Amino acid sequence: MGLSTRKTYSVSDMIEQKSKKSLNHATEKAIPWILFAIAGVSVLTTIGIVLTLIFETITFFSRVSFFDFLAGTEWYPFSSNSPSYGILPLISGTLKITGIAVLVAVPIGLASAIYLSEYATDRSRRIIKPILEILAGIPTIVYGFFALTFVTPVLQSFIPELKIFNALSPGIVVGVMIIPMIASLSEDAMSSVPNSIREGALAIGATKFEVAIKVVLPAAVSGIVASVVLAISRAIGETMIVTVAAGATPNLTLDVTGSIQTMTAYIVQVSTGDAGYGTTIYYSIYAVGFTLFVFTLAMNLLAQYISKRFREEY
Repeated sequence: MGLSTRKTYSVSDMIEQKSKKSLNHATEKAIPWILFAIAGVSVLTTIGIVLTLIFETITFFSRVSFFDFLAGTEWYPFSSNSPSYGILPLISGTLKITGIAVLVAVPIGLASAIYLSEYATDRSRRIIKPILEILAGIPTIVYGFFALTFVTPVLQSFIPELKIFNALSPGIVVGVMIIPMIASLSEDAMSSVPNSIREGALAIGATKFEVAIKVVLPAAVSGIVASVVLAISRAIGETMIVTVAAGATPNLTLDVTGSIQTMTAYIVQVSTGDAGYGTTIYYSIYAVGFTLFVFTLAMNLLAQYISKRFREEY
């Protein structure tokens, strides 16, 4: 019968173990506060940005009529005689770029998502999806010069009246830029649809294409619509492509062949030093920025609402 052994501890060992337990306990209590402080930085930063926009915008509206800003059809802030601050031409230019981008990105993005989700093999998906997402990593300034030096000359061979600065070329390139967002998020939404639904549709005689269009697509509609809305929000806020290739002429027209100016392009123009600090033109960039903020916030809230309202639970 073996002798049982008992491990003995010295007083110093017991004190060391006690101090380690106390240290671990103190660390565990401190970690939530550290994480809370880190999370609070982003919240405080957001609040600071919004408050800055609000205060500077209020200063602008103390000098310019709110009604003239929203309903005005002319935007000539640099006019020495009678400057005009009607934002509708800038909104018109922004919406033209966004509309063209959506017309390009949605069909291509959804077609790519359907292929990746329903037709591509695992090996093809692992190759194609990363290559597609490379488009999202290209700097937008590169896209801008691509639109100006390549896309515009190509389009001019088909549309002779197309100006060197226009809405069509940057709109197409912005659409190319947001394709990965629509394709990737839509593919994720379609891939989350259970295979049992596909198998049931195939069992009753549906073709693979019919399953994709009439079964999988409606089942993933919340994620697809949310991806499109988020892509639209991204297109509205695009800066460098439109700054380089769209021009700087705010026009309230439906023409896409001539020079335009978007809200973001105007902010860039003034931020490069065209206006002195404290002038009305200087404060106008905050008013335009706040308008842009309202647009993007509305789109993000719409995407969240659609995602929750039409979400399918499996």
